[in-house]
This record gives sequence, C-alpha cells and structure tokens, in this order.
Amino acid sequence: MTWMYGVFCILLLFVLYMVKEAHENNIRTHAVQATGNEDQFAVFFISDVHNRRISTHMLQQIKPVEAVIIGGDFVDKRVPLKQIKENLQKLRKLGPIYFIWGNNDREVGEEQLRSLLAQYDVTVVENDAVLLPNRANPTWISAIDDTSTRAYSFEKALEKCQDGDITLFVSHNPQVFYKAYPLHKPTLMMGGHLHGGQIRLGPFSVHPHGSFSIRKGVPTLVSNGYGTTLIPLRLMAKPECHIITITCQKADCI
Repeated sequence: MTWMYGVFCILLLFVLYMVKEAHENNIRTHAVQATGNEDQFAVFFISDVHNRRISTHMLQQIKPVEAVIIGGDFVDKRVPLKQIKENLQKLRKLGPIYFIWGNNDREVGEEQLRSLLAQYDVTVVENDAVLLPNRANPTWISAIDDTSTRAYSFEKALEKCQDGDITLFVSHNPQVFYKAYPLHKPTLMMGGHLHGGQIRLGPFSVHPHGSFSIRKGVPTLVSNGYGTTLIPLRLMAKPECHIITITCQKADCI
C-alpha cells in the first residue's frame, strides 16, 4: 500500500502545482512598429478573465495606457456582479476600457452586462471601429462580435479603417483572423479564446500555445488568457495579460 500512498502524494502535488500555475500573474510586453506621423502609445490587453479576480498588485506595476482592451470572456455564468464591478474598477485605473464580446460573456445576461459596462464608461466595440482620441494618426480599435453569435461582420468592423491608419483589430476567436486580410491590413491583431490549450502535455493539447508572431506581415497576438474555464487548473499554458507599445515613424525613418 506504500506505493499507492506515494502515487497519491505525487498526484496531489501535481494538482497543487497546476492550481498555482493557474493563479500566476504574468505580464507580457510586445512592441509593434508602424508607419505614420511620429507617435508612441501603449495599450493593455486582457482576455478570458472568466471567474478570476484580477490582481491589484499586478495592475499596480503597470503605467497608465491609452486603452484597456478586454478581448472577450471577461465573465461567464459563474461570476457574481460584485466581482465584475471590482474587476472593472481595477482596470479603469489604467485607462479607458474597450470591451469586445466573447462566447461566454452573455451568460450573465446581455442587457445586465451592458448596463454594468455603461456604469463604468466602457465602450463596447462590436462589428465597428472606434477612434482613439488625441493620436497623431487616425487610430482605430476595430472588433467583430463573437463568432458564436453568427452575427459578426468583418466588413462593418473594418469599413471605417483606411490604408495608412493605425488599426488595432480584435476578435475573441483568433481562428477567423484570416477573414480580415482581404478587406484591410491591420497594424495589430489580438485574440484569446483558446487559453493556450490550458492544460498541455509538452507540445500536445487541444489548442496551440499562445503566441506573438507575424502573420501575412501583420503582428498577431493570441493570448493564453488570464483565467480558466471548466476547471481552475493550468499546465504549461501560463496565464497572461499584455502591454503592447505601438511606435509610429515616417517611412524614411524605419
């Protein structure tokens, strides 16, 4: 029976490690170069918060940004309203908030969530693009509604964005990014949804690991997300949020 006890202890330690990993606070930093009038600004991107309380200590390490972009699944049916309010209060200290729908957000009631977002002056971006104020170049946050609604429209999300503009495009589901390329070449694309697989065995998982890469010439961020779904465990797919600094320079300076 000693070996069974040993196996139990190993499994327990393994689960405790996955709990610990799921509650880490990792801030990833990324840099994006763009062509235009000289300008530099930063945005904060967080997705897939789900039922997790955002760390106050983590946010205190971040300087104010031009935009806080919530890339979907900010909540799900498990999340009490009090916790939603607390997370919004924390994020609002970083800068103005822009919200993009994920596949789980409407589980708390769409009208109730819209009302709550309005209380905190959150801009909901859905099949549309909104201008960031006071930038040296037209700078858009463009986003589609979540793909699970079947009501998403890349055409509407990108119709305001012109060649030469700075376009920060968001889809909660990054698996549809390819549909943007024929319409417009964004400056940056951001998404989450896949949780980096959440639990990985080496290179194996149900979804690819999160990444920051160049796809068809476009800097593309696919986040592991901040929270968890189904079970509060992670393995080899660490939670993360992101600070992206966009630097604009004239073409002859790049």
